[in-house]
Amino acid sequence: MDWRERIVTDPDILMGKPTVKGTRISVELILGWLAQGWTHEQVLASYPHITRDDILAALAFAAEMMRDEQYAAIHKAAA
Repeated sequence: MDWRERIVTDPDILMGKPTVKGTRISVELILGWLAQGWTHEQVLASYPHITRDDILAALAFAAEMMRDEQYAAIHKAAA
């Protein structure tokens, strides 16, 4: 899946956050619902103007962004 066909940024929509093409549904919103335990079916029922492929594109976008970033280990502060 090439997420570039479905995920876009536009500075005039949600201040340039990545969104599903043709919508105001952000990748952040989709990831947030999935992180809270929503199923793909629940997301689709709540946002019928997106598709399963849009959800997969959001996941592919997030995975690629994580690969492209460098992260330092975060340790719990000593009490």
